[in-house]
This record gives sequence, structure tokens and C-alpha cells, in this order.
Amino acid sequence: MNFDAYARTGVDLVNARLDDLDDLRAVFTDEHGWMRDEVTERDVAAFRRAQKRLRDVFEFGSSGRDADAVDELNSLLESYPVQPRISGHDAKDWHMHVTSRGASVSAEFLAGAVWGLSVWLCEYGSSRFGVCADDRCGNVYLDTSSNCCRRFCSERCATRSHVAAHRARKRAAVEAKAPVAAEIEEKTPAPVG
Repeated sequence: MNFDAYARTGVDLVNARLDDLDDLRAVFTDEHGWMRDEVTERDVAAFRRAQKRLRDVFEFGSSGRDADAVDELNSLLESYPVQPRISGHDAKDWHMHVTSRGASVSAEFLAGAVWGLSVWLCEYGSSRFGVCADDRCGNVYLDTSSNCCRRFCSERCATRSHVAAHRARKRAAVEAKAPVAAEIEEKTPAPVG
């Protein structure tokens, strides 16, 4: 069972836009193509509720509130219980899924996401749950860095944030020099001539 893939579905869900049924359909990869066809308006509401609760897990983990992250994941595990089943088409394709095929789209997808994030927490700790440090972003991510130092969800956000900080420092330096230059100009006597 690929727990990382299940955990990443949780990340994708938290970062997804869920304004309507089409937005929800966009969450499903080709691997979950059947879900795209079977999802209903009722699932949209379930996904929105779970999205908020999963975001809380990431915020708890990234702020050092490990016990709160665990409590929320345990509560989510109760709401979306795992019912493992073997799936596939032949002996070369057998693999595990986390719920029975008769479950609703939301029940199956969310059970996998919650299970994956729970295994991730047990394996790596909640400090590996991150919220992007770029104030304009807010996406969540799983920190896979070797020393748990990742601060941004992507290179794009890291670059954008670093460029903005650099420009702010330059602007502050120019503004700090402006009063000094004006003061020097005031003290300098005008040329006689």
C-alpha cells in the first residue's frame, strides 16, 4: 500500500478549490477517474467539511500542537473508517484500497486521505505537516526535506517570497538613506559665487 500517495491526496484536497461540483471533479486524478463520474453535490459538502478539518491538522502540526493534530486525525478516522479491500484485474495488478467499493465517493476518498496522513504522522511526526510561509499562498505540504526545514509549498512560492523580502530590504535601505541625504544637503553651505 502506498501510504505516501494516500497522504498526498489529503494535501491535494486541502489545497483544492471546492466552489462547486466541477472543482471537486478536478481533484480526482486519472487513478480515481471513476470517482469523477460518480461524485454528487452531496459529496461537495462532505469534502468541504473534511477539507477544513484536514487544514486544521496541518496548522496544528506546523505550530507544534502535535496532540491536537493527533486528536483531529483520530476523530477523522472515526468519521471515515478504513475498510481495506483488494482491488485489481489479475494477479499482476492486485493492490489494496482502504474502503469497500460500495462506499460513497467522499467516504472512499476521504478514508484514504485521512489514513495516509495518519500513517505519515506516525512515521514522521506532525512537524512534517507544513503550511506555506508565503502569506499570499496558504497551501499545505508534506515536508520531505532531510532536516525538516522546508517553509514553502513550492519553489515558486519560495522564490516569490525571497524576492519580495529582498525588494523590501532595498526599499528600506533607500528610505533610510533619504533623510540622511536631505540632512547633509541642508547643512552644506551653498556655493558662493
